[in-house]
Amino acid sequence: MKQHILLILSLLFSLSSCGNYEATLQNDTIFKKMSTTNNSTNKMIDTLTIGGGCFWCVEAQLQQLKGVLTVTSGYAGGSNKNPTYKEVCTGLTGHAEVIQVTFDNSTISIDELLAAFWQAHDPTQLNRQGNDVGTQYRSVIFYRNDEQKKIAEDYKKKLNDEKVYDNPVVTEISPLSIFYAAENYHQNYYNENATQGYCQFVIAPKLEKFKKVFKDKLK
Repeated sequence: MKQHILLILSLLFSLSSCGNYEATLQNDTIFKKMSTTNNSTNKMIDTLTIGGGCFWCVEAQLQQLKGVLTVTSGYAGGSNKNPTYKEVCTGLTGHAEVIQVTFDNSTISIDELLAAFWQAHDPTQLNRQGNDVGTQYRSVIFYRNDEQKKIAEDYKKKLNDEKVYDNPVVTEISPLSIFYAAENYHQNYYNENATQGYCQFVIAPKLEKFKKVFKDKLK
């Protein structure tokens, strides 16, 4: 699907639902109101595994935040052991493209990270982000413990109760079983390939809007 996008960049730039969605994200008041700050002075390392479409896009955005230590692109939620990118792209393995974020919880709280996650993609589309279609592109949070589950479920409920989006947030919230790191060439993809077409026409516009919303929280 990504290869197809690369062949018709000009068309996607003007017509893709992903591009159109981005235009609705300029009012960030709700995210600033709902995000919280952990006032602890002790460094606490935590990990969150999330998927919001193409992992190149979400990785590039969340890497920008203060307190985010590492971002690893990979696969989770499927049945195949050690899946390859080619296998995941078929949509038959059950895996989603995800990023695994390690962060300092004394600098950025999980609430703030979830705010950034829900801002970084369209959580009202379960198995689609723009022209990337399939269960491998689903909106998903893979929680590691009951605390993460509760925070994610409460936040999702609040987004829907306050009607932040025109349509309901449908992000899947499921327990994490195994995370598989993606192939090396997927890691740090935007930074390593910024001149490529997909990066310029799809990722860069999303990244610029993300930076405007979270300008006070950037590294």
